[in-house]
Amino acid sequence: MARVVESSGGSDVQLSLESIRESLIRQEDTIVFSLIERAKFPLNSAAFEESRCLDSGNSSSLTEFFLREIETIQAKVGKYDNPEENPFFLDNIPHSVFPTHKYPPVLHPKASSVNINKRLWDVYFRELLPLFVKSGDDGNYASTAASDLACLQALSRRIHYGKFVAEVKFRDAPHDYEPAIRSKDTEALMKLLTFEKVEEMVKKRVEKKAETFGQEVKCVSGDESEKKYKVDPSLVSRIYGEWLIPLTKDVEVEYLLRRLD
Repeated sequence: MARVVESSGGSDVQLSLESIRESLIRQEDTIVFSLIERAKFPLNSAAFEESRCLDSGNSSSLTEFFLREIETIQAKVGKYDNPEENPFFLDNIPHSVFPTHKYPPVLHPKASSVNINKRLWDVYFRELLPLFVKSGDDGNYASTAASDLACLQALSRRIHYGKFVAEVKFRDAPHDYEPAIRSKDTEALMKLLTFEKVEEMVKKRVEKKAETFGQEVKCVSGDESEKKYKVDPSLVSRIYGEWLIPLTKDVEVEYLLRRLD
């Protein structure tokens, strides 16, 4: 979690912008590796489009069933007590059965109401996945679902980190944000939150990471122009530019609209 600084009395909790940036950069590694791992399997659309459950009372796809079950287990050990984590199936989350860490209250109490995982689910399976995996079906549905789980949770964590980004930006300049928040001016908020130079730097960095982490390693020298990658690095940059960054900013706007409640 982003590092926080508490006063001696414990009532004043401050976010560190530097630690937020560091966390987002580390999350890039996780996302790139998860995409590389998923690319080992073909699309295997039957795993997430069809219900093949032998239980007649269950109409979920294999992937949805798998994710629901995993989230239940994770919730029971306190995963979703961490404000960085946002479940996909809100109706499926039990309380932890173990004592959990008391996270500092760095976000507004309405933060938990900001959850766009349903949108992410649809975007991931309909738009992102067909871009970086091969078409086809090898029947390896359980491993495919586990790989999709890793991707979805890594992407969700990054996108919903927008709550922390929005909070620190608001604290730095509340006078800039309050008028737009009070008037519910989403366009003005989006302009305040957008820094194109930073976004371009992020896109270049993740492309470089995809080149470094995902290249096919050869033990003999050869033509550098013939390098092969497990996932096209330019595609990783595109995923950030067209989906991850915009969705993160949507979360930031949704959070700020609740910030003065």
